[in-house]
Amino acid sequence: MDIKVSHCFIIVDDHDKALGFYRDVLGFEVRTDVSYEGMRWVTVVPPSQPDLEITIETPESHPGASAEDKQKQYDLLAKGLLRGLIFTTDDVDAAFEHIRASGAEMLQEPTDQAYGVRDCAFRDPAGNMIRLNQPRKGQG
Repeated sequence: MDIKVSHCFIIVDDHDKALGFYRDVLGFEVRTDVSYEGMRWVTVVPPSQPDLEITIETPESHPGASAEDKQKQYDLLAKGLLRGLIFTTDDVDAAFEHIRASGAEMLQEPTDQAYGVRDCAFRDPAGNMIRLNQPRKGQG
């Protein structure tokens, strides 16, 4: 049996701001951007992982969620309490400088971690924490 991840989801407060970041700063390809019945389905793809679509959605994307539940998601997003994403790269220091130059909120400069990676952290425009890591030589 061969099972793979095809989609993962990240909640944002504004599709267009998120697209500007994931497409223009991180270099991801927009695979899907479709509006349907008041909702918008947007996916981006890392160039090195064309089979993995990251779905960028707002709390409004859940038609069955109550207004109260949607507001709770917005509140958690504003506090930076929703889970983000972790990406790998072959040059975390260069990626850090590129992302910092974009004006993104940087949370952690590149640091060698005890668990075998050099990583950094930043926030996307919605406040999600994103980590970039690079396996250290002999670690991966």
